[in-house]
Order: sequence, then C-alpha cells, then structure tokens
Amino acid sequence: MALRRQNQDSPETPEVAPQDAGEELEGPFDIDDFDDPSVAAVARLDLGSVLIPMPDGGQVQVELNNAGAPSAIWVVTPNGRFTIAAYAAPKSAGLWREVASELADSLRKDTGKVSIEDGPWGREVVGVGAENAGVVRFIGVDGYRWMIRCVVSGPHDRIDALVEQARDALADTVVRRGDTPMPVRNPLPIQLPEPMAAQLRAATEQAAAQQAQATGQPQPTQPQQQQPTARRGTQGSAMQQLRTITGG
Repeated sequence: MALRRQNQDSPETPEVAPQDAGEELEGPFDIDDFDDPSVAAVARLDLGSVLIPMPDGGQVQVELNNAGAPSAIWVVTPNGRFTIAAYAAPKSAGLWREVASELADSLRKDTGKVSIEDGPWGREVVGVGAENAGVVRFIGVDGYRWMIRCVVSGPHDRIDALVEQARDALADTVVRRGDTPMPVRNPLPIQLPEPMAAQLRAATEQAAAQQAQATGQPQPTQPQQQQPTARRGTQGSAMQQLRTITGG
C-alpha cells in the first residue's frame, strides 16, 4: 500500500514518501495520504468522515440524537468503549489545545479529579467519576483542516487496556474531510454503511413494535435484527459523558 503525507502548504510539512523516510507513516491519516483512496476502506469501518479499524471482539454501538440520526459511533470492547470523531478545523494546528483546555474546565465543574497527561499525540485530558464510577480520557489530534477527538470510557481496572486499544485504532484511523467549507469545530458528518444502517432501522422498528405491544397498540411484523445496538445520546457536559461510561 502506497502512502504519502499530503503537502499542507507549510514548509514544516513537506511531502514525504515512506520509502524515502525509511519507515511507515504513523496516523491518523488523511484520505489524501493514499495513492488509491479505495484502499483506505480495507479492514476499516467506513463512517463517511472517518474510517476506523475495529479491534478484535469489538462491537458497534450507535448513539442517536433526538431526531433519531446517528450522533456518535462507539466501539465497545470487553474493557469498555471508545469513540473517534472528526471536526472541521483551520489549516494550522492548535485547535485541540483549545478544546482540551475547555474539556478540562468542564470536568472540573463536576469533580476535582481531572488531570492533563502527555500521550503519543500530545496532551490528553483525564477525568475520574464520583465514587470510582469510572475513567474518561479525551485524546485529540490536529490534522489538515480537521481535528480528531477520541473519547475513551471504562472502569478503573480495565482503563489501561482500553486506552491501548483506542490508541491503536486512532493510529490507523483515516479522515475523509472533503472540500465542503464548514465552520471550525463543526463535527464532520457520520454516515453508516448501508448494511449497518438497515440493521439499525430494523432494530428501531422492532423497539417501536415492542413498545406498541406493551401499550396495547396494533403492531406490524418486524424482522429480528440485533446489531448494531442503538441508544439515545446524552447531551451536555463532558461530565455527563463520563457518567455514561458503563454503557447504562
């Protein structure tokens, strides 16, 4: 697979071929880093704006907004769960530093157990829930006109293994930014693969039928589909995200 680091119109980011550098490029990648963009979809979950490798035994949990559209895609493992999403950003780096500071301030409003730690891509924000509820870690990466935010959520005794899984996935993630102008910080759109979208529709219809049955209303016959799981999103502060880390 041929990869190239795209030229970001900056003298600090020259175009380099892996064979010239003597080693493979480390991600996250931009779709333009691939000589053949179709290769980026191989062994990755294609969510439109991001293409994410799935860890062994990983499952997909779709978080829905009030309109019933996907707002977040969580990768669930026996160690916990993580989500990787991309946002519009300026050409120059630095957005994640601002976002990390805001996340830390938001967490401190609910708990004093907040720290900033160094990770492979720079600063990471770590928060600990009340009464040892769990741990949340925010990892960010600045790219060319995009920023990735990875949220890692799990219990204390498994958080280290979960963070390793999330970092491995993040290092092999591909961002498909597109050319459409977008305000800085706007999330890049999520699009489920059609087979997964069909399963989600079936699961949603099945849930509606079960609710109708419970209330005594007529119900249509629905196919029995179980994956991916869906749950309504929790809107609000970073601490609210922390409180949902056990998948409840």
